[in-house]
Amino acid sequence: MHTTCPYCGVGCGVKVDSQGTPSGDAGHPANLGALCVKGMALGESQSLPSRLLYPRVNGEQVDWPRAVDHIARRFGELIERHGPGAVAFYGSGQMLTEDYYVANKLMKGFIGSANIDTNSRLCMSSAVAAHQHAFGEDAVPASYEDLDLAELVVIVGANTAWTHPVLFRRLEAAKAANPHQQWVVIDPRATATAQQADLHLAITPGSDLMLFNGLARRILDSDRLDRHFVERHVAGFDELQRQLSAPEYRPERVAEATGLAIAQLERFYQLFLDHPQTLTLFCMGINQSLQGTLNAGAIINCHLLTGRIGKPGAAPFSLTGQPNAMGGREVGGLANQLAAHMDFAPANRDKVARFWNTDRLAQAPGHKAMDMIAAIERGEIKALWVMGTNPAVSLPDSDRARRALASCELLIVSDISPNTDTAKLAQVLLPAAGWGEKDGTVTNSARILSRQRPFKPAPGAARPDWWALCQVARSMGFEQAFAFDSAADIFREHAALTGFENGGERLFDISALSELSDAEYDAMTPRSWPLAGQDGGPARLFADGRFATPDGKARLRSAEPSAAVEPAGLLLNTGRLRDQWHTMSRTGHVARLMAAATEPQAQLHPDTLAALGLERAELIELHNEYGRTLVRPVADDGMAPGQVFVPMHWSEEFSAGGRINDLVEARGCSLSGQPAFKQNRVQASPVELQWQASWIATEVPALLPAWWSRRPLAQGECWSLAGTDTSAEQFRASLTAEGSWLDWPLPQGRLLVALEQGKIAGLLLLGLSPWHINPDPLAALIGTALQPSLLLGQLSQALAGNSKLVCSCWSVSEDQIRRAIAQNDITELPQLQQLLKCGTRCGSCVPELKQILAVCHPQLQGENI
Repeated sequence: MHTTCPYCGVGCGVKVDSQGTPSGDAGHPANLGALCVKGMALGESQSLPSRLLYPRVNGEQVDWPRAVDHIARRFGELIERHGPGAVAFYGSGQMLTEDYYVANKLMKGFIGSANIDTNSRLCMSSAVAAHQHAFGEDAVPASYEDLDLAELVVIVGANTAWTHPVLFRRLEAAKAANPHQQWVVIDPRATATAQQADLHLAITPGSDLMLFNGLARRILDSDRLDRHFVERHVAGFDELQRQLSAPEYRPERVAEATGLAIAQLERFYQLFLDHPQTLTLFCMGINQSLQGTLNAGAIINCHLLTGRIGKPGAAPFSLTGQPNAMGGREVGGLANQLAAHMDFAPANRDKVARFWNTDRLAQAPGHKAMDMIAAIERGEIKALWVMGTNPAVSLPDSDRARRALASCELLIVSDISPNTDTAKLAQVLLPAAGWGEKDGTVTNSARILSRQRPFKPAPGAARPDWWALCQVARSMGFEQAFAFDSAADIFREHAALTGFENGGERLFDISALSELSDAEYDAMTPRSWPLAGQDGGPARLFADGRFATPDGKARLRSAEPSAAVEPAGLLLNTGRLRDQWHTMSRTGHVARLMAAATEPQAQLHPDTLAALGLERAELIELHNEYGRTLVRPVADDGMAPGQVFVPMHWSEEFSAGGRINDLVEARGCSLSGQPAFKQNRVQASPVELQWQASWIATEVPALLPAWWSRRPLAQGECWSLAGTDTSAEQFRASLTAEGSWLDWPLPQGRLLVALEQGKIAGLLLLGLSPWHINPDPLAALIGTALQPSLLLGQLSQALAGNSKLVCSCWSVSEDQIRRAIAQNDITELPQLQQLLKCGTRCGSCVPELKQILAVCHPQLQGENI
């Protein structure tokens, strides 16, 4: 079976064999057979410990007719009393295009409100707004082939080695084939990506606009300005030139604002000037900013001024965060879009209303993601249907978001798990089909449309989102408009709308696929839009210099950086880990994916830890006016002093701490509505621990202290526990008050063993730091008869120490790698791969393997290892 991966926007093709085992699809243009560690673990991630199988209304399991009737009736009542604006939908880049299309049609076309937004607002909407301004349409101009062809690759605001590993591996292969290819990485952190760059620019967070405005100024002052291209194909030149003539864009002023040395700045600018085939990859660090749209626009300006667009190896290239963020944008899944790349202009409203045959069409944009929370607080939105996402964790100021969601009169959640933070707040839970069960299409970062095919039946009463939406729509009286019987039916209508009265005005046109038969839809192979017939379109756009604007010219964007505000405290940056996805509702249950980062951590420079007196703290509190969270501090030389990085993945499902978006202010780019996750101020203070422990079992510990974090093991789970308000003895006495327990003193603590009918049910290592214990040897004893000699042997292995897992595919730890390097005098990556197999399967850990080799052999840094 050929399908696609449900994680990032690379859109990798996946082959699934008869046993359900995934592998990379060598015939798919996105990945050419490669998969990252998350993709390789897709089979394991389907085995959720608790799957939502049947609808629930107010905690009671019901059948689908009753759930649908309840939703339709409540929607009808609320709309009658308060108007269509009382209802809202919040979708996800995890939805398939067909799901998105039906949701958008129902909300905007028949409920009559544009209150439908998506978590793509949180990651890509600044890029969307920049594309629309510059090109006239949300059209990514580049192709993955450009990674192979570029002479200079600029990676800005992206840790591509971790967030888009398959693309990074392709970049590595391109550089190996062409050693003259240069990489510039612009990131405040020395990430796995930055450490492999020819030039790393650790700029001051938030200074991206100044950096690229300075580059544009340098282009204007050089002979690299493509005057012929600009005169024929670009508008807004005179205004931009006037703005950039200001003295603040001189190199010395730009260097000061960005925190760079003049020599670094000059080297970057000269590299850009000297390499016509420049590809600029940008992602969340650019988009998730108060000036996200302007940041992306400034990057595009530099490419337009030099004519580096529509050419092999030359383009600004927005890397999408989710597998179908692009597909959602295509159907109008954002609140400020209508459908099929049309906005709410009167002519477009008339066109869509006639196509959908409705007189209820929304007349204006609706509430964006953050605005929805405010509208719920005001009592304006009474009902919210959340599909495939977890806004109680992922939205900024998430504590406020949870309070708002809890107060919502009708909260409906469609998901695969009942245990997400958002699902726990819902009055109505709907069981959704998951990966491997869904049928439809997705569009990746490079405009490649692919089929996602089911290869197993959905369990219980789980159903596709489009089906649930259609049932509700029909129950509300819109039977004819939602008489879809299959995903193919929906796709045909969606494709037809893209070409309806288009006349070449919009690039997004897949109407050549609107007459596909069911068999042709099922067999559809990957292809790019705009389509040239059914066979797919050009790899890159704008090769002829004509853009999707009324006059065919691209638009430069003039923009001044906002004044920096520097209140006291640490500058908080958030982002992703290599092996985890969003709020971990799928990946968090896979033992080998959790082993690389087992609890919420805060990365700080050693000097910052020392200055704050945190160098010996086992747990710290990060706090500000919006919230507080408890995380483990980790020294990281790759961090700039005064900054702190915390991954965004942890939720209440996996830890009592680490929900970092509690500390993020609900503010964002005024043009796109995208939250500014990257620059927030926090204070840090040590947490005084009374005791620490590790609980290893298959069941939740009977008592949970103030702080805990859990992760799955190959057998059972390991819970890291820390008490702040009771003594170790009080905790031990309370825990062992019931049941059968054995209690052994240890040199630095105690081992407590819970017994059930003579077999080991759980083990507690009390008084020992959980972060230095390897729980797997003890987990192997769960369910076995007590044998003291075996127990002591396994205990000795557990206390020998825990090491960070580097290679998740082959379970190779950092300690193993370092020992192998030292004992075998390994200096090259292939030697290490041959000995330990690490980095030979998915390759996601290769950047980290190179880092470890470089640390072990400083004399080789800068060489090809």
